[in-house]
Amino acid sequence: MPSRDDFKSFIPAKKTIPELTLKAVAIGALLAIILGAANAYLGLYAGMTVSAVIPGAVMAFALLKPFKGTILEVNISMMGAAAGEALAAGVIFTIPALVILKTWTEIQYVETTVIALLGGMIGVLWMVPLRRALVIKTDLPFPEGIAVAAVLTTTVGYEEESTKTKKDASAGIWLVVGVLIAAIFKFSQVSLKLVGGVIHGIINIGKYNIGGGEKSGYMYGGVATSPALLGVGWIIGPRISSFVFVGGLLGWVILAPLIALAMGLPTPNLADPEIYKEVLQLGNGNLDIGTRIWGFFQIWGNYIRYIGVGAMVVGGLYTIFKLRANLASGIKEAIVGIKGGQIAAKERTDQDMNFKRVFLMIAVLTIPVFIVYGMISEMWAVSAFMSVFAILFAFIASAIAGYMAALLGSSNNPISGVTVSVLLITCLILLGFGVSGAGAFGIAILIAAVICCAAAISGDVLQSMACGRMIGATPRKQQIAEMIGVLAAAPFLAIVIQALDQAYKIGSPDLPAPQSFLMAGIVKGVLGGDMVWPFVIAGMVLAIVLILIDLPVLPVAIGIYLPFTLAVPIFAGGIVRHVTNRSIAKKFSGDEEEEASDWELAIKQKDVKPKEKVVRTGLLLTAGLIAGEALMGVVVAFIIIGGIDLHIFDFPPMLPALLIWIFVAILLAYIPLRELFVNKE
Repeated sequence: MPSRDDFKSFIPAKKTIPELTLKAVAIGALLAIILGAANAYLGLYAGMTVSAVIPGAVMAFALLKPFKGTILEVNISMMGAAAGEALAAGVIFTIPALVILKTWTEIQYVETTVIALLGGMIGVLWMVPLRRALVIKTDLPFPEGIAVAAVLTTTVGYEEESTKTKKDASAGIWLVVGVLIAAIFKFSQVSLKLVGGVIHGIINIGKYNIGGGEKSGYMYGGVATSPALLGVGWIIGPRISSFVFVGGLLGWVILAPLIALAMGLPTPNLADPEIYKEVLQLGNGNLDIGTRIWGFFQIWGNYIRYIGVGAMVVGGLYTIFKLRANLASGIKEAIVGIKGGQIAAKERTDQDMNFKRVFLMIAVLTIPVFIVYGMISEMWAVSAFMSVFAILFAFIASAIAGYMAALLGSSNNPISGVTVSVLLITCLILLGFGVSGAGAFGIAILIAAVICCAAAISGDVLQSMACGRMIGATPRKQQIAEMIGVLAAAPFLAIVIQALDQAYKIGSPDLPAPQSFLMAGIVKGVLGGDMVWPFVIAGMVLAIVLILIDLPVLPVAIGIYLPFTLAVPIFAGGIVRHVTNRSIAKKFSGDEEEEASDWELAIKQKDVKPKEKVVRTGLLLTAGLIAGEALMGVVVAFIIIGGIDLHIFDFPPMLPALLIWIFVAILLAYIPLRELFVNKE
């Protein structure tokens, strides 16, 4: 097995510089709140979350610069930011399902905060014994860890590294540019309603004789003019974004038209003012077109989405099976630590929190988990078993999620696949105890929510730990910073989700919350008997076929159950990244000299190759697009709650939005590749 025990970090292990300081911790806590709020919006809107390690690192650098913060202090602040962002993912994937299921009429503050705190702390603690198994004893790439290490070493450096050029130091300007472009565009779409945010279209493809009667056939298409989703596609790359798009095509362009042809399009009850308003929005003021598009969305919500559910179930279980060797390795590492593996003195860059204390804290956390479950369910015997189950299964879920984040990046970490598996097992256990029906929905979701928060945070913990290994951070101090980030973000996440729900309404086109609908569908199916089993089974069969032909299941499943309008811009971002990659390959086709590893290149300060600068510029720009749009989404939510109405058009024009969005895509291609032309001169 490969090992990184001898990796030479940017700050040598024998050198000690300021790291876990009060200013670093305070800024980390602030960023945890800000980026947690931003990711809560993006996750509820797009069904996908994006790692905060890159924007978090740049923001931490900017805030610490007046205080002469060291690279390790910036890293500590970034850990806090990552904790807030990851915790938001765990919360928004599960808690809104309680509103969708009507278990809650609104987001409950105390329960949400407690669940987030418990799940987040468990996730950080379980990653302590798994750090060496997944970061040091593997050759997993950790894409965002590499990117943020490159950003930190280029922009911050340390006191002996004072010869950076102005060009290197100004690289962060592209993040600022991305933030401004996305924030202004989002404000004009959502608050001013000056230009459209989502473009829908539907066409009649003729009449066909199906089942003895003539019925009309329809084809639907759409796109969300979102710079953030372009950024998501650019980061996850052309391959994964293509699979997401294939899922969208399968669900929306192949299966939905066939169902519409066989059954006819559902028709809305226009007497309901909420439905009438939704239909008008979908048709951008045209009631006839809006009615047809509404019918298409009903077919997707009632049938197609459950194909995605079935594919996610199999994909999640298959992921667990594939990672059995890594799980065994992680458990072995933990046992060695408990038996005294940490007695021998270790280098500063290899010092974790004390394993015995970590396991004691995990055991103690079982008590509040038990109390919370008991108070909510009023079934104390069941709660005692489920609290132990939650703690132990959080280890497995965290290991899987951490591994996937290490392989694909936190932005593409399929937390939902892990959560679906957890939710199925939870529901089956509750059925075994004789707990079923609508009254059990909330219990199942809240049990899974703790595990989901733990799994979500594990990916960013490991991504940050990989970055720390590259730059020479102290793992123990990073782990403490992560816990502080959880403590800071958890009390604010419930407020943000409450605000978003009041402003946009969870489940509406403006806030579709696809992952929460997925969780609600699983709970209804197992405990309430409402699952559309033929479509779930079809999704499972599809997943098995994808596994047999060695294609990734989870991105395709995401494409099926996401609105098609979100899959299109993600795919467009992937195409832009493909153009970037091809241009780099063409420019440097004759470069045959042996290259350093990605980890070594991330911290390399001298003789940095131009093609590395291209990718680095793209990462900063896309991080800005994502952060700018997500932050503005939260700001506008609070503007709406405050009763401030700034809208200009009831039905904003679509063509200007489309043209601006295409221009942003062109910028995303040009700005990174501009580095090639600059270096050519």
